[in-house]
Amino acid sequence: MGNVDYSSSYPSSMNSDESEQHPRVVVPPPQPFFKFLKYSMKETFFPDDPLRRFKNQPPSKRLVLGLQYFFPIFEWGPSYTFQFLKSDLIAGITIASLAIPQGISYAKLANLPPILGLYSSFIPPLIYAMMGSSRDLAVGTVAVGSLLLGSMLSSEVNPIQNPNLFLHLAFTSTFFAGIFQASLGLFRLGFIVDFLSHATIVGFMGGAATVVCLQQLKSILGLQHFTHSADIISVMRSVFSQTHQWRWESAVLGFTFIFFLLLTRYFSKRKPKLFWVSAMAPLTSVILGSFLVYFTHAENHGVQVIGELKKGLNPPSMTDLVFVSPYMGTAIKTGIVVGIIALAEGIAVGRSFAMFKNYHIDGNKEMIAIGTMNVLGSFTSCYLTTGPFSRSAVNYNAGCKTAVSNIVMSIAVMLTLLFLTPLFHYTPLVVLAAIIVSAMLGLIDYEAAIHLWNVDKFDFFVCMSAYIGVVFASVEIGLVIAVALSVLRVLLFVTRPKTFVLGNIPNSGIYRNVEQYQNANHVPGILILEIDAPIYFANANYLRERITRWIDDEEDRIKDTGETSLQYLILDMSAVGNIDTSGISMLEEVNKIADRRGLQLVMVNPGSEVMKKLNKSKFQEKIGEKWIYLTVEEAVGACNFMLHTCKPNSKKDESEGWNKV
Repeated sequence: MGNVDYSSSYPSSMNSDESEQHPRVVVPPPQPFFKFLKYSMKETFFPDDPLRRFKNQPPSKRLVLGLQYFFPIFEWGPSYTFQFLKSDLIAGITIASLAIPQGISYAKLANLPPILGLYSSFIPPLIYAMMGSSRDLAVGTVAVGSLLLGSMLSSEVNPIQNPNLFLHLAFTSTFFAGIFQASLGLFRLGFIVDFLSHATIVGFMGGAATVVCLQQLKSILGLQHFTHSADIISVMRSVFSQTHQWRWESAVLGFTFIFFLLLTRYFSKRKPKLFWVSAMAPLTSVILGSFLVYFTHAENHGVQVIGELKKGLNPPSMTDLVFVSPYMGTAIKTGIVVGIIALAEGIAVGRSFAMFKNYHIDGNKEMIAIGTMNVLGSFTSCYLTTGPFSRSAVNYNAGCKTAVSNIVMSIAVMLTLLFLTPLFHYTPLVVLAAIIVSAMLGLIDYEAAIHLWNVDKFDFFVCMSAYIGVVFASVEIGLVIAVALSVLRVLLFVTRPKTFVLGNIPNSGIYRNVEQYQNANHVPGILILEIDAPIYFANANYLRERITRWIDDEEDRIKDTGETSLQYLILDMSAVGNIDTSGISMLEEVNKIADRRGLQLVMVNPGSEVMKKLNKSKFQEKIGEKWIYLTVEEAVGACNFMLHTCKPNSKKDESEGWNKV
């Protein structure tokens, strides 16, 4: 069968000292409970060991390090150079040219006054520049977050009938989003965001982008009345039930600017050094559209304009927060949902660009920074902000060196608020719709969906479920469906772990999965199983039944092939990182099943936690230390020796006798 002859490596006679013939699997030394608890908490919540830099430091140094941890600007600020300033200045002005029209557009998307988009691009970037750890993240409002905020609040309060209440709820939702985000960072609970898998985000973003594009038909077609629902059926019904109100002037203008914006993006992709062409295109569209409306008086022919924008900096809004029932519950729910989405996008974007430039960002620190800027933003008439991909990509391509580019952008927005807002009076809403559509088309990542289909069909199913849920139901339902499917997959991994039959690779002591390695041979008289997951209450019963079935299948195979009858069951525990009491009970049942069938249970390489619990539960004594081995090769060698030196019918009696030694 191509198996290694292990009998030569074992003595010809067995005695009470046989257990000393192979290295034993050692039981870890006992640890005090509180020491073990401290270690477990550290591994769970502090895998990156953020307090390492504070060790063996005097109090004054610890204070400085603490300030640098929460305010990274104190760490890189002293080494800031004039060369960095020149690069950040160019990048900041470039992203400001994109932030101003996008801010106005996304505020309209959230059913909020357009000026709030500029307010939200002034204060939050300043806060992030001091607290954020990413050099490339450009802070501002995002389309998906704006849509989600607007749709969730619109289901409770009509933004047209109660504009002030709607505005105050937007501030309150932003406040709770910030509290939630900062709390995740402070309590090291960032793993919650990881439940938004890559497939979930691809489908959710694509669905939200589709809905956002469809909703822009209101401005592109010049419609006065439009549905507040976000699903495709309601939007299409609203569009085609008002065909008599379509304005061809507005439609021509809209599609012209969409074509212009997509053309500049295509040009910038073909010529990466000319990235600024695409970055300046939205502001150029606003300027051209405003001039066109002003000189042609198109506002009198169905082309809607922004109208008057209030001049001046952010007014305080702390007293506008709503903490009364029933609106407080709506604000909390909305804040948590949009806060998670904003975190997922901001951290993912920050990590992507950090990888390109080969530096590290702290996810928990980013949560604290994003949460803080949203809390303080809610006090200064800002709504939800994070690090959008489009703006951050422009910042990266513009050659930014540090977060000072956010400060430059903030100053540019401040000057706009102080002096330039009257110039936006004639800006047509259709141009803002074109800016949103061109930005959203980039979020429909069909190539990623095709990749998911090719690699993992279940991930593709999760992606499409999120997309269909968002497009045909609502943004919240789509998100819930996608997260539920992702959690279901995690539960399936936990409750239905893989088990494999291992065989011997010819002319070696290596044992591998016989389904993966076609040349791997079954060892006569021995069934070798690998358990590929921790053993918990959730999967213990499944594993017991699956092991029993493997034994049945192996005995059927032996009957068909006429090989040596099954004598040993080897469980490779190398991948079992932990086990609970239900898992130990399962092993005891498996041992009894093996005993009834005349089989000897053998275990290989239990980990430290597993070995510790097997020892405390006395299971180790039940099967005997001599039947626990470090490697599969050693276990097979011992079993082969027994098969060649003992009669099959007396194997069980002899093994029981040795276990008593």
